[in-house]
Amino acid sequence: MTTATAAPAKTTITAEMARWAAGLGFEQLSADAVREAKRFLLDSLGCALGGFQQHDVKIALAVHDEIAGQGPATVIGTGKRLDVVSASLLNALMVRVMDYNDIYWKQDPSHPSDIIPAALACCERKGTGGRELIVGIVIGHEFEQRMCEAAFPGIRERGWHHATLTAFVSPIVAGRMLHLPAQQIQHAVGISASRHCTMGAVTAGKLTMMKNTVDPMATQSGVLAALLAEQGYTGPEHVIDGKEGLAHCYGPEWKLDILTDGLGESWRITQCGMKAFPTEALTHAPISAVLAIVKDNDLKPTDVAEVHIRSLHRAADILADPSKYDPRSKETADHSLPYVVAAAIVDRNVTPVQFTDAKIMDPVIREQLHKVKVVADPEVEKLFPALQRVIVKITTTDGRSFEKQLDYPKGDPRNPLSDREVEEKFDALASGVLSADGRAKVKDAVWNLEKVARVSDLMGLLKA
Repeated sequence: MTTATAAPAKTTITAEMARWAAGLGFEQLSADAVREAKRFLLDSLGCALGGFQQHDVKIALAVHDEIAGQGPATVIGTGKRLDVVSASLLNALMVRVMDYNDIYWKQDPSHPSDIIPAALACCERKGTGGRELIVGIVIGHEFEQRMCEAAFPGIRERGWHHATLTAFVSPIVAGRMLHLPAQQIQHAVGISASRHCTMGAVTAGKLTMMKNTVDPMATQSGVLAALLAEQGYTGPEHVIDGKEGLAHCYGPEWKLDILTDGLGESWRITQCGMKAFPTEALTHAPISAVLAIVKDNDLKPTDVAEVHIRSLHRAADILADPSKYDPRSKETADHSLPYVVAAAIVDRNVTPVQFTDAKIMDPVIREQLHKVKVVADPEVEKLFPALQRVIVKITTTDGRSFEKQLDYPKGDPRNPLSDREVEEKFDALASGVLSADGRAKVKDAVWNLEKVARVSDLMGLLKA
């Protein structure tokens, strides 16, 4: 007579993710991963210092003056020390608000550096230094990028925003920075992700301030979840692969092995891109092509009769719907392909300066909007996401035509910003907040981050 034995319970995916994150140390990282973590941190701090000056952030700061508590985490720009939940939201909003931080696009777009403020706040609470912060940055990019890759098609194609994915990753980063054991990190994922799903409406049609706020809120969610888990709060362990979890609810297809296969064998952060323009990612290649044509042929706005852009279906759908031909806010303008192309034609550059209220309503720029035609090209679609091909043809009023094809924009890992260009971007964004000496101190601290004894020392350099 034989006795049947029960099959061992299957390990959930969040358990594997949490176990790997809990055990990851600085010594295990490659030199390239460490270097990229520093580059993305400097880029993000520049974006945050630029974001500190934006109207959206001023509103959020005023609200938190009323509701936030004192704590160990520094708020960029103000230098105030608040609770880690409030500081993570405010700092993430500063990083995100100008739509100028990093970009990764495989199946789904995302901005992994939106999660860096969770690492900053939790490192400050724990009293740890730059080596730990680097680990947190690498973990955030690793899992955010893997989450983007795992959905077929990407969840944006299903009507959901990528902040839905950030809510799964930010608690892993926060939990690891708080030195939680793996099981508590797993519960933090369940706490955050089970209640934080973000509709794609925030990036469809006429855009509002929420376009740049939903991901910071998902980062904040992860920090709160980690604090709850630290005290013994529990969340669903099967939130990704179980009944009514992510894969069950948000079909049609998930390749969940992507989330854990080969962890630590290579580093996703080395495959992430940076933005050369403060605009939606799929506008970058068209902007680059238009700028090249206009500058190479010295075209004036009055010379241009039509700009014909062949791109992806999602670019035509999201970036060139009727609302994008009449932008009235920064949020709509930086997601308007007609507007950014018109600004490139008129100003021969696309920087934060092009997104002031006065510039958005500039009659010379608005005269160009109707000249921009965006069509979805099935052949371009077939190449995505390996290539972000765009084909731009400018026809002039005197009958000439100029055409340029680009397969990926400046800032893509295949054409990255140099360290000098990252510094120049940082200086341009931070110059309204920090002195030249102050900016130099921040850059020095970031490039030597593994020698920074306390993350609070770095954050102390970021006060206006």
